[in-house]
Amino acid sequence: MQPRKNFDLESILWDADNTRVRLATRVAQAMLDAGISQEAEALDFGCGTGLLTLALQPHVRSIAGVDSSAGMLEQLKEKISANRLENVSASFVDFENGRHIEGNYDLVVSSMTAHHIPDTLALLREWHRVLRPGGMLCFADLDSEDGSFHGDNTGVFHLGFDREKLKALCAQAGFCEIRDSTATTVVKEVRGERREFPIFLICAKKA
Repeated sequence: MQPRKNFDLESILWDADNTRVRLATRVAQAMLDAGISQEAEALDFGCGTGLLTLALQPHVRSIAGVDSSAGMLEQLKEKISANRLENVSASFVDFENGRHIEGNYDLVVSSMTAHHIPDTLALLREWHRVLRPGGMLCFADLDSEDGSFHGDNTGVFHLGFDREKLKALCAQAGFCEIRDSTATTVVKEVRGERREFPIFLICAKKA
């Protein structure tokens, strides 16, 4: 079995990576450009320390961050407390081990999480389940790549995704009005070479 990455160990220094912070900011803007409602009750799946959660917080009615890393959630809870945010929550959800998301939402967002989940269709069906009728899904992740993006691919179950195949899985999970765009591009140096890694955004609706 593929070993999982220990995100608890990485949580304290997670936000020190400027590339990661910039990525979350750009993904959030791409999601806002896609037409997120300010009245939405939102869920951020795989929220980590809340970089995307808090970027979207001023633009929705409420947002719930869920993650399977207690360490990451502790960082988010500290931010919520320090900033006295009343419309943000943080909860532990270990989807891979059978713990389902609680509640129903108008909007589900996620960034750079799907490649850490082995069963993509099961994840899409879970997102579809918790969305209210007419609700919107927006999730960002890597286009297909050769494994160079992370370097250490511990806990990486998908080396990016083929957009057309992923949109087909979205349809299989029950979504409609499925569309994709490029949210941003991450530039990294790989073995002395400058590489560009496109990050897609897929948005879809629950009928």
